[in-house]
Amino acid sequence: RPLSTAWGGAEAATAATMSERKMRASAEEMKAARIDVAFRDYCAHLLIPLNECRHQTAYLPWKCGHERHEYEKCQYGEHLREVSRKSRGEE
Repeated sequence: RPLSTAWGGAEAATAATMSERKMRASAEEMKAARIDVAFRDYCAHLLIPLNECRHQTAYLPWKCGHERHEYEKCQYGEHLREVSRKSRGEE
């Protein structure tokens, strides 16, 4: 069984990411949260609460697990979308 289907299905993650693909955090919100320009992507709306949690818990590695998981799941979906787009020849 391929790894992508063992983790919940790459196709489902890609389809969900494509259908929900919109900026949820405004430029003003990202600026106020001091999100670095390199991280101002379609997952920034999840990075804002993650960074707030990290700040409140002094970056303790066992804290903010749910927020980190949601952010990394979004980033993985974006990665799958980019790989799919490149494999289709879209640049």
